[in-house]
Amino acid sequence: MYAVLETGGKQYRVVAGDVLEVESLAGEAGGTHVFDRVLLVSKDGQVTIGSPLVAGATVVADVVEHIRGEKKIAFKFRRRKGYHRTVGHRQELTVVKVREITA
Repeated sequence: MYAVLETGGKQYRVVAGDVLEVESLAGEAGGTHVFDRVLLVSKDGQVTIGSPLVAGATVVADVVEHIRGEKKIAFKFRRRKGYHRTVGHRQELTVVKVREITA
């Protein structure tokens, strides 16, 4: 059984036991989070596709920890003008472990 869920503007295909790094979620480490934006559920070969969401389907996950992603570097410059700037960004992420999928 697997599901496709949406969170943080991205879609993830998950199976029970998967560990994901998703956009930052509210909640303490060690708690649970319920994803209710489920786009597709496949159970024993039966595929249910939502329009846009599957009614009553949820994915329950445990919040493992909150981390920061790798640093992304953006370098801006204008040729012959002496202008250059380096900008860095680290995204706040939440690591979750999928516990169960209910359809």
